[in-house]
Amino acid sequence: MSEPLVWGTMVAIGVLTLFTRLSFIAAWGRFTPPPLLHEALRYVPPAVLAAIIVPDVLMPGGTLDLSPANPRLPAALVATLVAWRTRNALLTILAGALVYVAIMALVQ
Repeated sequence: MSEPLVWGTMVAIGVLTLFTRLSFIAAWGRFTPPPLLHEALRYVPPAVLAAIIVPDVLMPGGTLDLSPANPRLPAALVATLVAWRTRNALLTILAGALVYVAIMALVQ
């Protein structure tokens, strides 16, 4: 592929993504969703985050790894407990990262 074609494709995809997202933002003020849809939309961010994070935690090498040698499991468990108890995103990230770094430091 030529360089101008690559850049043009990236710009086109970016503009398309912008307008797709902007349409929902612009319509949200003019349109009141039914209560059931509004309630269902509350579960979209946790579902998307789970779909991104869970495979990375459980399958770090592309295969299922539930062994004690997987440092992501205890880090994810601690982060889950901190999130459940505190409801603080920053504290959750810090707790999970600290556990992961500590385990990696102990292993090496």
